[in-house]
Amino acid sequence: MLIRKIKLTCMQVLSPADIKKVTAKSNSKAALILAYDWLLIAGAFVLVAKFPSVLSVLVALFVIGARQLALGIIVHETGHQSFFQQKSANELVGSWLSGYWIFSSQRNYMKGHIKHHRLAGTVEDPDLKNYQAYPGSQKSLQRKILRDLSGQTGWRRLKSIGRSIRHYRSLDKESQKTVRGGLIVNLALFSLFIYLQVPWLILIWVGAFATTHMLSTRLRQVAEHAAVPDLYNKDARLNTRTLITHWWERLLLAPHQISFHMEHHLMPSVPMYPLPLMHRLLAEQGYFENITFIRGFV
Repeated sequence: MLIRKIKLTCMQVLSPADIKKVTAKSNSKAALILAYDWLLIAGAFVLVAKFPSVLSVLVALFVIGARQLALGIIVHETGHQSFFQQKSANELVGSWLSGYWIFSSQRNYMKGHIKHHRLAGTVEDPDLKNYQAYPGSQKSLQRKILRDLSGQTGWRRLKSIGRSIRHYRSLDKESQKTVRGGLIVNLALFSLFIYLQVPWLILIWVGAFATTHMLSTRLRQVAEHAAVPDLYNKDARLNTRTLITHWWERLLLAPHQISFHMEHHLMPSVPMYPLPLMHRLLAEQGYFENITFIRGFV
């Protein structure tokens, strides 16, 4: 496959003004994204509490599972220091308003993630196990989806969290801080439900984490790097995929603009909110010649 300007980086293709535009961080946009996620979570809980039914529970499970992935994405963004302008704000939001809710440590996550950026396109990529086996058979994918939605995948994650709690004293300081924070915020949520006389809503939160959250996380990994043109090529245009998503996919499967993953690998300092603009600017410069962009997960 021939790709135009193969030896040029995207920073050499874009003008200084364009680079300044796409790398600009906005506190207001970051705050709106964070508020949007939590309002959707709150709205899903209200829906189930006010109108309990099989349908409302299913809607809540998918909405909340995707928002739990969104909280993980915010951990990712704040870890890159590309969400808020201030480092202190990124640290606060990346822990107490996102990471701790899903027992995720921003610092520990970024240790592996930086290696992923540096080693993507090689056999040393630490995330390779998540997508190396693709493309696979339809039955294999169906089995994976069934394991996710039935809670089998999530149960392993819950057991891992349980082991961390039981062996708290043997953990490193960062992991201890994450376990403490995770227990504090999740017990606070349960206490709020008890106060509101709907304690059973915590089952929706945990259930979404163990099912739909696992599915959306898997599909995100598949969309980003699985069955790409050349998994073992250092060029991000060949080892990474950008997926053009529909609104309902961003609501239920792939939050925000995270599906513009190729652009993120090309320039990790770009916040999530101008990634569509970066995509358009690079396309106008012919940087994506011979690259196919797929629309939708189906």
